[in-house]
Amino acid sequence: MKITLNGEARELDEDASVTDLLEMLQVQSRQVAVEVNLELVPRHQHPARMLASGDCVEVVTLVGGG
Repeated sequence: MKITLNGEARELDEDASVTDLLEMLQVQSRQVAVEVNLELVPRHQHPARMLASGDCVEVVTLVGGG
């Protein structure tokens, strides 16, 4: 399936979840915020939130500092 990830077209397996995507990107879910189709996906929902062809996904890395 085709999704848009941070503004770029990407190809994923048909049965991919948010967790699968993060594993593919080699990022830990506690270090990022994920939005699918302009809707924030809470971390506890990442494994169950399945992606669909045409979804627009934003993965934002959280940065601490002061």
